[in-house]
Amino acid sequence: MVTVRKVTVTCIVSALLGILYYTIFHFSAQDSGESGSLSRMISEKCVGILNSLSGAGWSDAAMAGMAEYFEHPLRKLAHFSEYACMGVLVYVLWSQWMRQGWRLRLLTAVWVFLSAAGDEFHQYFVPGRYASFADVMLDTCGGVFGMLFCICVVFFCRRHTLKKSVKKAAAAT
Repeated sequence: MVTVRKVTVTCIVSALLGILYYTIFHFSAQDSGESGSLSRMISEKCVGILNSLSGAGWSDAAMAGMAEYFEHPLRKLAHFSEYACMGVLVYVLWSQWMRQGWRLRLLTAVWVFLSAAGDEFHQYFVPGRYASFADVMLDTCGGVFGMLFCICVVFFCRRHTLKKSVKKAAAAT
């Protein structure tokens, strides 16, 4: 039986997934110059924040060097994070309609893999950009991480609920 909760969760998660897809494909559509300048700007902001928090007072040259050093890892962390969010959303979406188990996990992993492959295929046609199977695998790992996060949350919530009901039953006797 379809419940209002299932339909509500499905609608909300589908909308969030649509926004995430739009965001991912928007970033992939940026040419190499636009993408690189955005990454540089974010890297510079992160180094600036780190400098402020640490009180180190690094020179402009030192901060520029650190920003350049952190740019590539930050790009990869962004890939991983985007697809971790996708893993969470896809898992939650399909868990409304499927039982927990290996089929749900496989569907989530395959969905994320195909989405990452589609994103890299799209990126192949953008000037100055290229497709990378390593990025597909990184994105897939991010999605699987997000799915595993959901599985752990469900496990610990059920465990907590079970402990509460056992305590309630013990107190009632």
